[in-house]
Amino acid sequence: MASRLVRENAVTVNDVLDGRKLLEIDCVDRVYLTLSVPSLIVGGQVVSFLTAHEKNPIPSPALLERRGLAFRRAVVSFAQANDIPVLSFAGKRDKGRPGVLAESPWPERKIDRVMPLMREAAATGRSQVVAIGVAQEYQRVFTGTKSQTPTGAVWFSYNRTERRVTCYYFYVWDEGFGPAFIKICAYFPYPGKIWVNGHEWAKRQAARAGLAFKELSNGFASCDNPAALQEICDRLGPGQIRVFAERWWARLPLPFTSADRQAGYWWDISIRQVEVAKTITFTAPRHSRAFFEALAADNLDIGRPDNMEIIFNRQIRSTTKGVFRTAVDRDNDGVVINAFYRHSRIKTYLKDGRALRIETVINDTYDIGVLRRIEHFDELTAKARDVNRRMLQTMRAGQDCVLASPAIERVAQPTLTEDGRRAPALRFGEPRVMALAGALSLTLSGACGLTNKSLRALTARLLEADYSASQMTYDLRRLRLNGLISRIEHTHTYVLTPDGQRIAIFYTKLYNRLLRPLAAADQPQAPPGLRQALAAIDHHVDDYITRARLKPAT
Repeated sequence: MASRLVRENAVTVNDVLDGRKLLEIDCVDRVYLTLSVPSLIVGGQVVSFLTAHEKNPIPSPALLERRGLAFRRAVVSFAQANDIPVLSFAGKRDKGRPGVLAESPWPERKIDRVMPLMREAAATGRSQVVAIGVAQEYQRVFTGTKSQTPTGAVWFSYNRTERRVTCYYFYVWDEGFGPAFIKICAYFPYPGKIWVNGHEWAKRQAARAGLAFKELSNGFASCDNPAALQEICDRLGPGQIRVFAERWWARLPLPFTSADRQAGYWWDISIRQVEVAKTITFTAPRHSRAFFEALAADNLDIGRPDNMEIIFNRQIRSTTKGVFRTAVDRDNDGVVINAFYRHSRIKTYLKDGRALRIETVINDTYDIGVLRRIEHFDELTAKARDVNRRMLQTMRAGQDCVLASPAIERVAQPTLTEDGRRAPALRFGEPRVMALAGALSLTLSGACGLTNKSLRALTARLLEADYSASQMTYDLRRLRLNGLISRIEHTHTYVLTPDGQRIAIFYTKLYNRLLRPLAAADQPQAPPGLRQALAAIDHHVDDYITRARLKPAT
């Protein structure tokens, strides 16, 4: 009885998409940006800054120390004048580098100390600096080296080295972005970071627009006008981020002056890390846990390179560096599926017990072929949304196959097309058909489609036998006649149809996850009940053969 109830209450991805979703929203989540000065990258530029720009006859390191000291004093004066608490933060050890303090912009102990102040600031509704954090962290800064010319004159050169230095975290509550911070290193060339949250920005824009919505802990649970909310989420781009940066640069104490900026010595904003989320809220949260546990079990192999190639729409070669794997973690009594692609990953989890969240975390923009400057933010988020979409599409196809599907009934037997042509069957279980289905599964959601050459290579690899070009041509024809692929007009490229996606995934999963384990079910590792049932079947078949007086095959 219990197992029957479980089956009746099971909710698939397609149930969510086709009738059980309350809200589906794509939105940028956390955004972590890098501040650097393009004209202060190499040592010669430092010398030019001190001599040509500041008119110093000798580029002494003491000049940089003097600038840094003035900045640190300005921060102290700013905090005192505005009654801003100054919090001292301990560093966090980097597991990969023993004894080295790692950059950790908002670890648990920081947020525990800062968030009460953030909530107080949010209650006022007024933009303000809520706290200044001080931490000692390793940064790449310039150090000067003294040398002499052949004539005995003293000169200085500069090299960029990693040193543990003072960093300031200006934690702010912003009317437009909500909680955020700007980090500035106190040593030349004053590298920095900016952290904002796209969901928090969208909440404030939605409130200003008069939209009625309910919140998740970091997102939206429901909204009276989902289309208007999605339009707001789509508006977050480099322009809004630049306005945020300029607004706070005008208020905070900075190591650079207006004269420095006019001379071209100012920060450029580039992308360090971006999280882009697709959130689907369920209409019946009571189904959510069982649904997600089943979803996790169905996608434990999602991190394989061939799957990642499809989802990220990037070609993976044997020389491609990076990690490709799936990790299932437990967080707050929940399951998180992490599929890793090079430096980036896709995180799938249950949000607040009632929403499916698929989150692409880009740690290196080059992973998906995008440059790092903030001007490319829209291109990056568009590609990350496509990754989320393909991930969901893969999940949906994996749970969208049923034995009674008309498409499966049609392709399993020879049929006639509407124009009277014979469509050869694709019988389940035939080695060539199963290899073909597996190859089609590898091309699922591929943006570039498939050709005779590309599909033949994949099928031959799975078939592990000779597979000629004429056989591939025949198979392409029966795939097309059965409505599983369609040809792009004026090309020799094909794309999978919705039926083709379902058939390919169904054949592959049914074979790999059901029939192969059952075929080995008489082995000791099979459950006792299953072994006993198969033994009973063997006994009755042998008895029936005996009573029929049939001799065993020799």
